[in-house]
Amino acid sequence: MNHYLSIILFTPLAGALVLLLINKKNEDAIRWVANIVALIGFAISVPLWFWYNPSSADFQFVERAQWIPSVGAEYFLGVDGLSTLLILLTTMMGFIAVLSSWTAITERVKEYYIFLLVLQTGMLGAFMSLDFLLFFLFWEVMLVPMYFLIGIWGSANRLYSAIKFFLYTLVGSVVMLLGILALYFYNHQLTGIYTFDITQFHKLNVPFNLQWWVFLAFFLGFAIKVPMFPFHTWLPDAHTDAPTAGSVILAAVLLKMGTYGFLRFSLPILPEASRHFVPMIVVLSIIGIVYGALVALAQKDWKRLVAYSSVSHMAMVMLGMFALNPVGITGSIIQQLNHGISTGALFLIVGIVYERRHTREISEYGGLSKVMPVYAAVFMVMTMSSIGLPTLNGFIGEFLILQGVFVTSKVWAAFAASGVVLGAVYMLSLYQRTMFGKVENPKNERLLDLSHREFATFAPLLILAVWMGLYPAPFLRRLETSVQHVMSRVSPEYAAAKAADCDTAPPTPTQVAASTNPAAKFLASMPCDLGDGSPKRSSGDPSPENR
Repeated sequence: MNHYLSIILFTPLAGALVLLLINKKNEDAIRWVANIVALIGFAISVPLWFWYNPSSADFQFVERAQWIPSVGAEYFLGVDGLSTLLILLTTMMGFIAVLSSWTAITERVKEYYIFLLVLQTGMLGAFMSLDFLLFFLFWEVMLVPMYFLIGIWGSANRLYSAIKFFLYTLVGSVVMLLGILALYFYNHQLTGIYTFDITQFHKLNVPFNLQWWVFLAFFLGFAIKVPMFPFHTWLPDAHTDAPTAGSVILAAVLLKMGTYGFLRFSLPILPEASRHFVPMIVVLSIIGIVYGALVALAQKDWKRLVAYSSVSHMAMVMLGMFALNPVGITGSIIQQLNHGISTGALFLIVGIVYERRHTREISEYGGLSKVMPVYAAVFMVMTMSSIGLPTLNGFIGEFLILQGVFVTSKVWAAFAASGVVLGAVYMLSLYQRTMFGKVENPKNERLLDLSHREFATFAPLLILAVWMGLYPAPFLRRLETSVQHVMSRVSPEYAAAKAADCDTAPPTPTQVAASTNPAAKFLASMPCDLGDGSPKRSSGDPSPENR
């Protein structure tokens, strides 16, 4: 399995090349090939869940080869717990997006599926790359297919939305490239070696004045992608005008590129600047949480409401991340996965009624549970998932974020909690207006319920929503070493406590929050003596999850 990651990476691209050879008039063959390739891509990635070793702190399945020796760029791939989960999310949502397009796309079918598969390769490459230049290449590759998916197969204002998406992301990317080059030349100044090796950059002690500028450069690129307030304005337009599959991929995977960038690059490479800019990030996140929720409440367009809910949810993810403790960061990552599952499903739900009625106006619907009972049941589960109902996946992410934020600041936690409440208001209001009441519009009286193919797109999302809600331990366990690595770089208190093996006493509240395993804190007990008389755990003791 020396080339396992490359197989996962290039399977969608190979499928796109096969589609090029098929006559564009043979649309059924194109659909079958695209769906089979997407399914194979997901099936190939599934063993990653089982083969990844959560106890190892090193990157795994590493592939390394010369790419551009003259500048020190390499074909360098590898995964940790964070990227493993995001890769699995990407392949699953990629297959679901392709499957959901079977009847929705009737024009230029060949080009559509080629762009979807190329987009899949770009997203996978960004999550796998351990060479900064290679990462940037895949980061840019994603722009082109998404631009065409919105611009060609989108709705009324598709060209405006596509150009706005492209320009926003391109501006952020160019500034981010300057930050990459600054690190590249600083590393050469120290070591005499030209390299884009991310693992080497993680070991650098960059001067604060350089960290300050590079953090802002990275911040612009990643914040636009998240998107954070006030860089969010491209998102509602792109979501509203994109085809259903484009909205699903955008919500489930592309938005995670920004948060992944903060976790992989900004926090571990620029720890001092990350701590310095916490107040700015927190203020923007709190504004995003409340603003996104309030604007979602005012929406009359079904899809636009879900789009603004993403602004609020991703702001919550950023707030948990910049609490800078293990619980908050773990909750932030889990919530990224939850958002991909629940919001991806919500866009599928909107797409199904849009395909039948060709309108997204909430006022056009009502009483759909009477004519589409299976559809209404699926919508109910994913609504509850989105608002964080206990036993479903949204709860564990929000709980960990609130717990991590509360340790740092009760005021921050209060604002975060307000986002949870407002989220319940706009989602339950949407469900009540569309599913309950009388069927007053004659056009809704004979709407068809979910077909077997449509239900198949929801099945894996429903399973994951329940699994992660009832038993999140396997997901948390795979994130332990990734979170510990970030914390050891960004938190001196955590690093000191880890080095001393929790022997210092009495620890401060910050050390209490930072020196424990996040999964253990939620699922069991604190692993060290915190002054309450509980026994210490030596390095040879079993982990709390296995106790």
